[in-house]
Amino acid sequence: MLPSVTRFRAAGTGRAVLACLVATLLLLSVPDAAAARGVSPYLPLSLEPEMEAKIERVLILAGKPVLRRPLAAATVLDALPRACAIDAALCEQVGRYLARYMHFSALTHASVEGASTHGGSDPLPNRYGLSTRSAWEASLAGYVQPSDYLLVNIGGIAYDGRQNFTGSYLSAGFSKLQLDVGYKPHWFSPFTDSSMLLSTEAPTMPSVSLSNYEPLTRLNLTYEVFDARMSYSKNIVWTAAPGGLTQGRPYLGGLHLAIEPVSGWSFGVTRLVQFGGGARGGASLSTLLRALVNPSRYSNVNPNLSVDQKATNQEASFTTSLLFPGPLPFVVYAEYAGEDTSHGRNYLLGDTDLSWGIHLPHLPGHLDLTLEASEWQDNWYTHFIWLDGMTNDGLVISHWFGDQRVFRDGVGGRSAMAHLGWDAWFGGTLDVRYRALQNQVYGAIPYHHYHEISVGYSRPWHGVVVGGEVDSGTDVFGQTFGRVAGFVRYDDPDAISAAASETAAAADEAQGPQWVLEAGASSLRTRVDLTELTPIVDRPRTTSPHFAVAARRAVSEHSDLAAKVELDRADAHTLLGVRLLDYRYRFDNPLAFTLSLGVARYDLATPAYGFYYSAGLQWRDLLPHLDLGIDARYYDNVARDRVLPGDPHTNRRDSFYVMQGGVAYLSYHF
Repeated sequence: MLPSVTRFRAAGTGRAVLACLVATLLLLSVPDAAAARGVSPYLPLSLEPEMEAKIERVLILAGKPVLRRPLAAATVLDALPRACAIDAALCEQVGRYLARYMHFSALTHASVEGASTHGGSDPLPNRYGLSTRSAWEASLAGYVQPSDYLLVNIGGIAYDGRQNFTGSYLSAGFSKLQLDVGYKPHWFSPFTDSSMLLSTEAPTMPSVSLSNYEPLTRLNLTYEVFDARMSYSKNIVWTAAPGGLTQGRPYLGGLHLAIEPVSGWSFGVTRLVQFGGGARGGASLSTLLRALVNPSRYSNVNPNLSVDQKATNQEASFTTSLLFPGPLPFVVYAEYAGEDTSHGRNYLLGDTDLSWGIHLPHLPGHLDLTLEASEWQDNWYTHFIWLDGMTNDGLVISHWFGDQRVFRDGVGGRSAMAHLGWDAWFGGTLDVRYRALQNQVYGAIPYHHYHEISVGYSRPWHGVVVGGEVDSGTDVFGQTFGRVAGFVRYDDPDAISAAASETAAAADEAQGPQWVLEAGASSLRTRVDLTELTPIVDRPRTTSPHFAVAARRAVSEHSDLAAKVELDRADAHTLLGVRLLDYRYRFDNPLAFTLSLGVARYDLATPAYGFYYSAGLQWRDLLPHLDLGIDARYYDNVARDRVLPGDPHTNRRDSFYVMQGGVAYLSYHF
């Protein structure tokens, strides 16, 4: 898509139109906008997993956190110099792959796959709807770039029973404002195996999006705003229509904002709104904007709105990713998402999910390990107005668990994934992936545990990449499935690495993380708001042991950031905390100030979730490697969905738990 590395790097509906004009006016006010680079192509997403894994490794080695995909090729190209100083062989492979994007026009991806299958029919996670029973799959992508500021992408995916134009879209603009119109996929999450809001689980929707790949301001702000058209639905509630239902194609709008205020740490906020379709039309731009900034006003649980006045189905997430450089670099990331707002407050999420992951891309023996886990409450991807929920062509558009249950059953559950990659000494890449899923069983449907194991191998061979994959498992209905596939992908063995013209950066001399083990005592008082019909009760204050483990790194002369998990008890129930932000400021004396934002999991009959905040002081190195600290804590309306048969059932579905108190601890760092 780009004639040369220089070109790659040098300057160079009514709602959608109005959004474009607003964004353009805003970005024209940004200093040096006129000196921005041209458009960047995007790299394939969930089409070449062996190369996509290598690209993720390059970004981690270069200290670049990822909160959204597809990745701009320019972003990866910028990361190569730093990654080359750590792993030259990996850098060469990725650089050679990027070379295909350096021309006026080129074929960038082609793959043909044949398979033998048996057993049940289940969607393969993140494969655009590809089923375990599909005997073949083919995909293609290419481009023509007549200008630094204009790009025409041509692509598609086909398999048994379905074709989709994934990868076919027009790109125009520049690095700080890129317009993409067509079948561009979206993925809003740092996780590699799932995304609670939007992923490649379903076929790609046609969309109009605005985004940047070159960050703005000193906060390194990146953004994406989009409007997509979902598949046709016959099940949209509209009370004025005959039978109370209307038919049409709903819209899906979204806004993603992320900052990277210090190198290696990024924090993002994403909101999706489903709206319109049939007689519901399309909500006005002003209504959508109000729903984005004041979601509780348009909440599904707002009792002051009629069914027809509830204009949107909303989802939101907070994501964070913190990289730790050093001899064994790794990244820790988390996602806290909600299907709606909670307790009438815009910043509180209802029907929540908490996901946590760690990726170690550079283990001894050329190993690459990823571990990810999620737990969610009920009601995800279902809705009482858009009865087909958050689906496209009958498939959930987000986390793959949504396709492992009875349709419209918004059951809660948990999932886990482990992936091990190996760059074999005899050549090629071996990948082993294990997935597990457990739906909660509090209704009439006796779900089984889902298990899937996938083993794949690929290697370059005479100008192509050849490989195979074996998938086997048991779904949530107890059916076994299996698929043995072989594939051939396009490769360009004569390409000259895009990293060749880059100046190699100095080797990363950063030290590894500081590990922290923490023990102490917590004292918390719990206020219980069980239902709107019962009085609020203050429980007696309880004191319990406190334990925590963390990885911490310095990000400036006086500031540290950490990834931290901690364990306490409140009112005789376990209280687990995962910190989205853990900040420490070191004064010139032994004192330090701490501030954090976290997500609490309160272990009740079904788990309750909510934000918690803490602030405190530390006396550093009271003894060698030993710090003394105190924290003040506040747990903000931690919410539990009352879904069990024995729970009290009222108009308000949630019970709320507010906890406050303090923690005193000793922490040992090494």
